[in-house]
Formats: sequence, C-alpha cells, structure tokens
Amino acid sequence: MIRAFLVCASLFAAVTGFAQDSVPAPPPAATGSPTAPAPAPRAWNSLSPEQQQLLHNYQGKWDSLPADRQQALAKGSQRWVSMTPQQRAGAQQRFSQWRAMPPEQRQLVRQRYQQYKALPPERQQQVRESFNRFRQMPPERRTQLRQQWRQMTPEQRNRAVQPMRAAPPMRAPPPMHAPSPMRAAPPHR
Repeated sequence: MIRAFLVCASLFAAVTGFAQDSVPAPPPAATGSPTAPAPAPRAWNSLSPEQQQLLHNYQGKWDSLPADRQQALAKGSQRWVSMTPQQRAGAQQRFSQWRAMPPEQRQLVRQRYQQYKALPPERQQQVRESFNRFRQMPPERRTQLRQQWRQMTPEQRNRAVQPMRAAPPMRAPPPMHAPSPMRAAPPHR
C-alpha cells in the first residue's frame, strides 16, 4: 500500500505539478482521432483586453501563427486571467521548476504524463485519490516513504507497482448472501 502511494504520488506529481501547464498537447494522431477537424484561426480582436495584454508580444505576428497555436495561446491566457493570485504564484513556481529541469528530466515528465493520460478514467481517478492521500500525510511520513522508494532496486519497484497495474478498477464488494457472525453481533459497549 505504501509503495502504491509512492508510485501514484510520483506519477501524479509529475502530471499535476509540471506537465499540466507545460506539456504540449499530443499530435492529433496520438489522440486516437486522426480525422479531427483543424481548429479555426482566432482573430486578435476576439481576445479579451486582459488576454491581449498578456499576449502583447504576439500581436504583430498573431495572424501568421498556426490556428492551433492561436487556440492554445488563447486558452492558456484565459486560464491565467481566471486564476486567483495564489494559483498564479503556484503556476509561476512550477514553471520556474520546469525551466530549471534538464531536458532528460522534462522528457521523463512528458512520458509519465502520457502514461497517465493513457490510463482508463477509473485508474486516473485512483491515481488522483492516492496522490491526495499521500499529500495529506505528515511531511515526515512522506519523506520516509520517498526514502524507502529510493532505496528499492528497480526489481523491487517493479514488483511494488505490478499489483497496481494488474488491479481492476475499484468496485463495491459483492453483496453477502448471509450475514457474517461478526456483523450480526450487536456492538459491544
């Protein structure tokens, strides 16, 4: 269970902490819909004044940008405008961390993000829940779990992750046909 938390936490941290704001969208062929229509170009005047202010460096070349780049910039700027000051500070911090990473580490984060996105929605939810449980642990416990993970050999890590990969999505237990004696007994006071 502890190992599962660590694996989920590292995967989810990579996904939410770095990849969420920094990883480019996969090409249309990778999304499984090769016939998806190309996005329509976006007019500069369709952007709000706040978005135009954020994207002022693009104003002169906006019309020459590919439509998908225009859409991505418009979406990102709208997201930024709608953030609280605390969310903006967090995003700036994550972006600084992303820029400070060596290219190999960025590539690893991108790969983990793609692995996460390839999971079925139920498994993604399990990863998010595991990460949230991990995040709510006391810092000392998280440090301890990270140290345990780092000390594992690759084979031990693989064995720790294997049950998670093979586990079916979490479902409610099947109904019991007869109550167990433990459940039938009244609570002890």
